[in-house]
Amino acid sequence: MELLDIVDEKGLPTGEVIDRGIAHEKGILHRTSHVWFIRKRNTIEILLQKRSRNKDSWPGYYDISTAGHIPAGVGFEESAIRECREELGIDIQKEDLLYCGYRTVYYEEQFHGKPFIDNQYSNVYIVNKDPESFTLQKEEVEEVIWMDFEECKQGVLNNTFKNCIVYHELEIIEEGLKKYASIIR
Repeated sequence: MELLDIVDEKGLPTGEVIDRGIAHEKGILHRTSHVWFIRKRNTIEILLQKRSRNKDSWPGYYDISTAGHIPAGVGFEESAIRECREELGIDIQKEDLLYCGYRTVYYEEQFHGKPFIDNQYSNVYIVNKDPESFTLQKEEVEEVIWMDFEECKQGVLNNTFKNCIVYHELEIIEEGLKKYASIIR
């Protein structure tokens, strides 16, 4: 059982917890951390993960570098650091997380023949790091690829590759890239 904090519209815990499966079955608002790895080559590149085919939502689709539900009693940054380590095998520190903003998500789908209602409050971060290697958590991540940021935006906008990336989140990342331009190398 994976317990999540139920949160209000500002992402603040209400004091109640709920099992992750029930949260998705009933569409209860909960928190996630989204971390996008970026690197600067000739252009800005962004790391995408291909979700495992066994995931409960969007199996086999390209997605955020790493993201995860925040367990009850845990904070956004602590969860983001843990997800980077678990899913990608990359150790980062709190100061590596560059906060870009937040977004809310609400959608209803069916996966593996079951209804799935996602209702999340997500903090969005970039990490300016070019890891030399990854240790992928195979239950979560099938592969990772670097993609030119502008190409990614166009691909999501025009649906030219199999992804579950929300374009608005890329706009949040773009604002973060402007905000942190002086430290992105």
